[in-house]
Amino acid sequence: MPMILEHIDKIARDKKRDVLYIEFALGDMSSFKYKKFQKRNELLVWLNDNDIPYKMCGPIASEYGWSAYRGQLYIDLPMDETNEKYKLIDNHLTTEEDNFKIEGIEFYYLPLEVAMKNAHHDEPGFWDKWAEDF
Repeated sequence: MPMILEHIDKIARDKKRDVLYIEFALGDMSSFKYKKFQKRNELLVWLNDNDIPYKMCGPIASEYGWSAYRGQLYIDLPMDETNEKYKLIDNHLTTEEDNFKIEGIEFYYLPLEVAMKNAHHDEPGFWDKWAEDF
């Protein structure tokens, strides 16, 4: 069934803050089936078990093309080292050296300043015009 997902940069602009998100990368992404990726499924259970709020999202929007949804998740927590939920997920997904712990699962921080570079995407009719000219 078709879904409409917000791009992660749009979520940051709507929230008016930096955001956290997870991407899944493993081998040939053209044949990647996120619903069958066991580590993603295990992560969803872990997020639910730990009451960490999340929702599906798209990658950072690009005017140069698009890609299929690959299981990305917006994590609805601030990047705040005093926040217990943030510390929990950060410790679960990254090492002390800020490397990813679980192969195929990448945990990212998107500053609002970077997301604002796409603010023109929010203008009424922007994507309709883009589609016409693509």
